[in-house]
Amino acid sequence: MKDIFLKLTTKDGQQQSLWLSQLQILFLKFLRALIVMTLLVCLAFLSLNLPTRAIYPHFPSHAPTPVEQGQIFYEAGQFKNAIQIWKDAAVNFEKKRNKKNQALILSYLALSYQQLGQILQSDIIIHTAIEIIQKYHDNFIYAQILNNQGHLLFNQGKTESALETWRLAEKKYHHSGDKVGEIGTQINQAKALQMLGYFLRANTLFQQVETSLSQQPDSQLKISILLNLGNSWRIIGDYQNARDNLEKSLDIAQKLGLSTEQQIALLNLGKVANSENKIETALNLFQQVANQKHPIPEQIQLQARLYQLDILWQLHRLEEAEQLISQIQEQIDNLPPTQTTIYAQIELATSLVKFSSSSKITLPNLLIQSAELLANARQQAQTLGNSRAESTAFGKLGNLYAQTQQWEIATSLTTQALKLAQKINAPDIAYQWEWQMGRILNAQGDKIGAIANYKQAFQALQSLRQDLVAINQDIQFSFRESVEPVYRELVDLLLQDIPNTPASQQQDNLIAARETIEALQLAELANFFREACLDSKTVPIETIDSTAALIYPIILSDRIEVIISLPNQPLQHYSTKIPQSQVEAAIKDMRQSLRRTSFAAERLTIAQKIYTWLLADIAPDLVKNQIHTLVFILDRELRNIPISALHDGEKYLIEKYQIALAPSLQLFKSQPRKNNQIQVLAGGMSKTNAGFAPLPGVEPEIQQISTTIPTTVLLNENFTNAKLKAKLQNPAYSVMHLASHGQFSSKASDTFIKTWDGQINIHTLSKLMSDRNLKGSSPIDLLVLSACQTAKGDERATLGLAGVAVRSGARSTLASLWTVSDESTAKLMSAFYRGLLKSKVTKVEALRLAQLELLQTPEFKHPYYWAAFILVGNWL
Repeated sequence: MKDIFLKLTTKDGQQQSLWLSQLQILFLKFLRALIVMTLLVCLAFLSLNLPTRAIYPHFPSHAPTPVEQGQIFYEAGQFKNAIQIWKDAAVNFEKKRNKKNQALILSYLALSYQQLGQILQSDIIIHTAIEIIQKYHDNFIYAQILNNQGHLLFNQGKTESALETWRLAEKKYHHSGDKVGEIGTQINQAKALQMLGYFLRANTLFQQVETSLSQQPDSQLKISILLNLGNSWRIIGDYQNARDNLEKSLDIAQKLGLSTEQQIALLNLGKVANSENKIETALNLFQQVANQKHPIPEQIQLQARLYQLDILWQLHRLEEAEQLISQIQEQIDNLPPTQTTIYAQIELATSLVKFSSSSKITLPNLLIQSAELLANARQQAQTLGNSRAESTAFGKLGNLYAQTQQWEIATSLTTQALKLAQKINAPDIAYQWEWQMGRILNAQGDKIGAIANYKQAFQALQSLRQDLVAINQDIQFSFRESVEPVYRELVDLLLQDIPNTPASQQQDNLIAARETIEALQLAELANFFREACLDSKTVPIETIDSTAALIYPIILSDRIEVIISLPNQPLQHYSTKIPQSQVEAAIKDMRQSLRRTSFAAERLTIAQKIYTWLLADIAPDLVKNQIHTLVFILDRELRNIPISALHDGEKYLIEKYQIALAPSLQLFKSQPRKNNQIQVLAGGMSKTNAGFAPLPGVEPEIQQISTTIPTTVLLNENFTNAKLKAKLQNPAYSVMHLASHGQFSSKASDTFIKTWDGQINIHTLSKLMSDRNLKGSSPIDLLVLSACQTAKGDERATLGLAGVAVRSGARSTLASLWTVSDESTAKLMSAFYRGLLKSKVTKVEALRLAQLELLQTPEFKHPYYWAAFILVGNWL
């Protein structure tokens, strides 16, 4: 056997070598204690190894038979013993010419061989089992064999194949009349859908299973469904539903006296609290599980400790973290090699690298320990035939060498990780190694090679049909850390001046940079929605508006880049060298300067500074090309400020141009509206309700609209979800105007519009609109949200505004970045609707005229009153 040689440079500059003999690793594995792995633990870790019922229903209920004894050995992790017993049983069934049960036993035998890493043998046996059972018409046994085949495929990372196999197993269970078997395969399918990123579809399937069990007595199976449904709600960002289901599972587990299931529920409640940023609550729950005295499977305690370690790092409680690291390491050493153990080692190794950057950590050789963990995880993954895990371990090890600038080894390991990912057609991990290779090449000065790898990473991300919110369920994941930087770093490279680059290549790079930043906008929205279902295609600007310019300001670490697209012209870009921290500080200052009490000198100074960064260089081109409308695709914190309030030293930008925003030009249909078909559905709340303060300006606002345009009004008690839905079925409405409390947040769960009897969230709004469109009505042309605001303290809150604009299905959305005074809002809305009625006046022009009317009114000339209102989407 080959040995694995590791040589690392530690943070004190010393080099240490590590020889890991595969024979030594195997010997250590042999000495490890074997523990019982129950079904529900498998459920909690997204990999079922056995069906959710007794696996041998044909056998009588008495003392364990040899066959049942094999099951006991399997669940205890004693796979060799299980294999011996099941091999004997298979031979006996063959002698008795009981082919059906022989096939069934072979399918379990295949699972055991896979656990020992004998993948070829496992594949041969399962296919033999399938060939045998296909000759008979026993749907029940066929279903069980297919269910086991699905597990084999799932454990090998062949998730789509596993999903199809479990669907076929479900049909066989259905034909055999086995309802519990059907439910088991539905659970497996939902887990496969989660792994593929189809979280809403998985959630729907979990709900269907939960509904079918709701009238059944409390049981372990019901607990399992509630646990899975709770986790599914957490993944798609509905934390209230997640808590409700997990607390139900905890309550049933307590009633039935099931200690293990109680701890699984507590662990997952901790994950919900962590997702909600309730750090102390999460820490307490994880500690409760980790320190549980009653015997529970160690995998549960291990996961709790890994989450606990991450929180201790966030809280800078490093002394406690050091003690916990030692406990986790000891626990991993005593666990058998499973998928859970492999990913636990990868997670711990990642944490150790993070901790090694702190001078306050006294544990020695953290990088060496990290390398040992990753090498061992890779070996175990190879033994178990889990190519996904093996690729992940290789890639993480390559990253470790890259951090110590050992480029040759880093390149070799990353290449091996990439080959494995490509072999199993796993773009969700392949992109990470393409990205890593790009960083390695860039660090060595090979810009062209780096761009090539970054483009491959970008294409892999584009090919993913799955949501990017949780690419790998076994490893903690952050969109902002693991996806967003790929786009930004590629844009950075594409916009750098590379010597001797031909002009044609420079234009290609600009086009690629624009495509990449557009794709980032879409990826952010997919992450916000927790699903990837945005239909989009690029539309040339001249086909939309020949007098409009598209402006893409991009904030990079050391500069601001501005890409400009003018009709029928090549792309241009301008760069301003300035650190990202200074840009963010200026944006914050501008936002604060827009309060009503600010002075003109303070306000205009910062507005002129940001104008200079974004527009000063391109101002002459705008005039030369007779541009009337500026459409901004804004980046990062720039979304938090009103572009209309930028100042060139003489005038506000709104005094010179019509201004619209788009989260992406690809998302909105461009056809112009028909002025003579405006009819408004208006809803609002002026009274106190459910703790929300009264909005006395709502009634005058809606009254003024009603006197200008035909309007149907739902006010206060009449402004309910049901009545709004009923009215929306009328195809005559082209505008929906909602004047009520509302909030835009970077979390979909915190983005809502208040109604009298509840709230309209992102998903409710989407359903309201889709129900209307399914009946043949034209999409709403304009959605107006006049009293909503961005969430305080949320730097990415305008993502929620973009989310509403996209999810509503409306062609355009008019909303406010902050709550404006009642009187000025009513005046602006009245002027806006008057403008809409004028012939050939576009929505963006109507908004500009309304804002100018306030600007020219002495009491409302401050930008606080008019700049908050922004138009998102189709500006025509």
